[in-house]
Amino acid sequence: MNNAFNSLQNVLKGTTTIGIACKDGVIFATDTRATMGYFIAHKKAKKVYKIDDHIAMTIAGAVADAQTVVEILKVNSKLYKYERGAPIPVSAAARLVANILFSSRYLPLMLQAIIGGVSEGKPQLFALDPLGSLTEEKCVSTGSGSPVAYGVLEAEFKEDMSVKEALPIVLKAIKSAMKRDAASGDNFDVALITLDGGYRELNEKEKEELMKN
Repeated sequence: MNNAFNSLQNVLKGTTTIGIACKDGVIFATDTRATMGYFIAHKKAKKVYKIDDHIAMTIAGAVADAQTVVEILKVNSKLYKYERGAPIPVSAAARLVANILFSSRYLPLMLQAIIGGVSEGKPQLFALDPLGSLTEEKCVSTGSGSPVAYGVLEAEFKEDMSVKEALPIVLKAIKSAMKRDAASGDNFDVALITLDGGYRELNEKEKEELMKN
């Protein structure tokens, strides 16, 4: 039990990740700073991963644990599509990761994740903790910067928003967390999964334009 508690504490020592489910898609945003205690280990760490054209996953916690789970999910997503001739549902992908985390609960993987995307014509978003707890959400943030991010998200986000309407709010939330949380910072990544466009990441020019507006 102490190991589980310590893992939860470690997950909260760095990072800000955000996931938003809108009426026409899902938005993910993360900072890019990787830390080891008070040491900034990397300034351009990737924390949002494309699993398939319709699914993505954000990570907070131990990088090795997180990358291992990401690769397992990618492989199983491809196997599902090969065997069944259809993309894996977002809920099934989230349940697979939950089972992986739960099976390791006595020596927990230090990972807090957000899995989201589009399946059966609707956006879905799931949050997972290191022990495998799984909850479906409309708006969620993880990592040490999440309290600051929630301050913006809960004040401004509405469930019936479109991706276009919610995007400035997500950017404001991630930037606020980066300003107030020492373990989050340097830069940020934004990824979208829409009903009609699939997965894509915003480039630097798009992010700069959105911040100006």
